[in-house]
Order: sequence, then structure tokens, then C-alpha cells
Amino acid sequence: MQGDDIKNWIRTELFDQVPVRICVIDRQFGIVEANRSFSKTYGSWQGRRCHHVYKGRSSRCENCAAARTFADGKLRVREECGVVREGRQTYYLVHMLPLQRESGEVPYVIEMSTDITDLKALEREKLEAERLAAVGQTVAGLAHGVKNVLMGLEGGMYVVNSGLQNGDSGRIGKGWQMLEQNVERITVFVKEFLEFARGRVPQVAPTDPNEIVRKVVELFRDKAALSGIVLKCDCQDDIENANMDEEAIHTCLTNLVSNALDACEVSDPDREHHVSVATRDRDGTLIFEVEDDGCGMDYEIRRKVFSSFFSTKATGKGTGLGLLTTKKIVHEHGGAVSFESKEGEGSVFRLTFPRKRLPVPEDDKSHGSVVEEAV
Repeated sequence: MQGDDIKNWIRTELFDQVPVRICVIDRQFGIVEANRSFSKTYGSWQGRRCHHVYKGRSSRCENCAAARTFADGKLRVREECGVVREGRQTYYLVHMLPLQRESGEVPYVIEMSTDITDLKALEREKLEAERLAAVGQTVAGLAHGVKNVLMGLEGGMYVVNSGLQNGDSGRIGKGWQMLEQNVERITVFVKEFLEFARGRVPQVAPTDPNEIVRKVVELFRDKAALSGIVLKCDCQDDIENANMDEEAIHTCLTNLVSNALDACEVSDPDREHHVSVATRDRDGTLIFEVEDDGCGMDYEIRRKVFSSFFSTKATGKGTGLGLLTTKKIVHEHGGAVSFESKEGEGSVFRLTFPRKRLPVPEDDKSHGSVVEEAV
């Protein structure tokens, strides 16, 4: 094929030959042209608007990226939920390219979409496989932890029985206290393990991040005061609501604040300690931070901090599942956990949630809401 033939083929054939779905929409969001792949995937498009073809909607999508491209003339890449086909939700990645006139006006936008439904299914399967692998790794730790508690129960029973045999009420009381402590310990242990192990679907709804922090701070205010620790809330005022499971994020922050208070309690008793819970919203990323000036962590502890059943707390106080559960919940929200710590100086744990990766409420999914956007 010669140079002129290649140019002619590109002009006349490429539009219909590429496997990408391509359509051209006008400022009223009507489809004015589409290639063969688009027609094969979405059917008849003549006289229809893009939101109807892609998502079965009768009205324009909320937070419409095409409208923004018409307004500012910028290229956009966006991940979307489409119509349900063959009983399953479809997903596609769409590139929006403005067609600009010399005046800067954008009369048309080219939308090039690629079906990524199978890729999303693989991502979900990978996450599930990782979760099950983590559960498998913790079974041995669970057995070891239960064995330790059972030994405590056996010890308590022995003390109670010996007290009964000798008529020693003090010994009976001591043994009963041992039984209560170990029953409470195994109850917490099993509850935390079940919460970590089960594949709980986040109950997502628009949530005020600052309100979650205020509730957690109020929950620990008295405990902190009794330990002589200053617990404060440092919330950015203008943070907008975010799609989150409020109860789950509350659990994450509860775990982190509890650990921070414990770190302060075992630190230098001759100085006043502080724990701060903060919110920040920077460049489309929601951030929670829990900072303390407690004992901090050395290299070995930092290396193991997210390991199954690893805990630095005293025997009977920690299960080692708090941070593991926190990490799991944060990942379910499309976020990440990081921390900085220096022995003897304190620690900062940071939960970061890119807003574009936050899960979509179930009600919005049925209307094809945006899953992810990058500009």
C-alpha cells in the first residue's frame, strides 16, 4: 500500500474499522455521527441523545463531563457505568475530545469509549482472592489467640474451684474476675475477626467527614481526660460530603484513636500528651489524620504493623486486627493507609481517599453514575 493509498484508507475506512466505539455529539448532546463499532454495541443512535444511548436515561447525566468539555474545551478521560446488558452492569472508559473552531467555540465533542466490563470483573475477583488469602493466613493466628484465651479461662476456673474447696471468697472473686476478663477478650477477638473476614459491602451514602471525626473525638473524650491526654478535633471547615460508609469509616478512626491513646499512656508519664484527629481536602483527595506524640514505633514494629494478629498492646488488650480491619475498609473505599512514626516521638496515621475513586451509592449505580474521572 502506497502513501496516498494509506491516506485515503485512513480517511475513508479507519473510522469504521477501529474497535473503539466512536460517536460525535452536539451541544444539545444529540449524536450526529457514530462508527460501525458504536452502532454494533449500542444499536440505533439516530435522533437520540448520548445519555439515552449509553445509560438509558431520559435526562442529562449529573456532573456531565461532556458539558464541561463543551464549556472549557479540555480533553477528559472518564470511567462510567453504562446500561445493564445480559443481567450485568456494564462499564466503559470514555475519552472526550473537543472539536474547536478558531474562535475557541466547541460545537462538537468526539466520545471514544472502550468496554472495560470484563476488566472490572477481574479487579473484583482479584480483591476477593486477596481477601480470602488474608483470611487463610489469619486462621493460624486465630487458633493461637483462642488457645491463649482458653488457657486464661482454665486458669480462672482453677482459681474459682480452689476457692470453693477452701471456702475462700477472696480467691473465688479473683478467679471470677479472671473468667470475666477472658470471656470479654474472646468476645472482642471473635467479633473483630468476623468483621475482618466477612465480605461486607460498604453501605455508601453522602456523608459529612467532619461529623464522623467529631463523633469519634466525643467517644474518646472522657477516656483521654482520665489519662491526662489532650484529645482535639482539627477539621477543615469547607469539606464537602463524600460517598462513604459512615459506620465503617467511624470504625477506622476508632481503631486509630484507640491506638494513639494507648501509645501516649505507655509513653513518658512526666509530660502532657496530645492526640489530634484532622480532616483535609486537597486536590480532590479527602484525608483523615490521627497524630499522637506517644511512644512511637521502632523499625521492627513499623515493619509488622499491618501483619495479622500483630499487636504491641499488653496481653488481653489487643487482638492485632484493628489496623488490618482499617486497611481493609479503606481499600474498599478506593483509598490508602500510610503512616509515619519515630520511636519516642510519636506517630501519624493517614487515610487518603481520592474522591474520584470513592464507591458509588447503589441508587446512583442504577442510573449510571460516574465511577472515576481524570482530567
